[in-house]
Amino acid sequence: MVASGSYSAAARRLGYTQPAITQQMKALERAVGTPLFTRVGRKMQLTEAGESLSRHAETILGNLSAAEAQLRAYARLRTGRVRLCGFPSANVTLVPEALSGLAKDHPGIQVELLEGEPPESLRRLERGECDITLAFTYPGLHEEIPEEVSEVRLLEDQLTVLLPTGHPLARRRAVHLADLAEERWIAGCPRCRANLLHECAELGFVPDIRFSTDDNLVVQSLVAQGLGVAMMPALVLPSLSLSKVCGRALQPTARRHIAAYVYRDHLRIPATAVVLGALKQVAANRVGC
Repeated sequence: MVASGSYSAAARRLGYTQPAITQQMKALERAVGTPLFTRVGRKMQLTEAGESLSRHAETILGNLSAAEAQLRAYARLRTGRVRLCGFPSANVTLVPEALSGLAKDHPGIQVELLEGEPPESLRRLERGECDITLAFTYPGLHEEIPEEVSEVRLLEDQLTVLLPTGHPLARRRAVHLADLAEERWIAGCPRCRANLLHECAELGFVPDIRFSTDDNLVVQSLVAQGLGVAMMPALVLPSLSLSKVCGRALQPTARRHIAAYVYRDHLRIPATAVVLGALKQVAANRVGC
């Protein structure tokens, strides 16, 4: 109407009948409680109220177009933000590899990386602080999660023992846990510490735990200085940075289960789904870890 100057011209431009346009304008005037147009000769002219509404309409329509364009970008995976919470050993292995491929295929997706050990990492998901969380469990440990959360199994991670390179057992390809009964131990996070105590109890001894830390680099440094041995997931072995430590397979074989957790409704969000897909792809390449 504003650009066309008459109801008839506006009707032709929009593909409506002239009476339909007239009725819509009259309904709008009733809604706002004041005239929006006055007739000047053969043309319609905006009143002061009409001019004010026209300016707001242009802004609203512009914002609506921008919103529609942004929503299309989200749907087509051109943009999006995903908050990913991972435990330390995943954040130095699985996550960087997954994000590397993601950056090439979907450069518009931004990932905010958070860190947390289970079960606290799962609580962060429940509190809405992240969209995907990675967590691990050990055999016999059941993860308590809300019904609306999906568990996506990623991989089975074999446990190893971290030894100083000069340790007598370092010459073996595999080490029996019972042979480490007299060693000093370095324990990890509370969940890992509990599993260490359980595995040792199954073989009839209590490990002499001298240090506890969830920082893998600190664990490596302590082992390198001969201050103890540590139970270490195989996932971490490729990232060992000290030449004075080595990882050896444990007997009997022990594994931890690594999974991603996400609310089912979030699986319908394209950016979240594609990040989860990248993690699954990387994990699939590490089967047998």
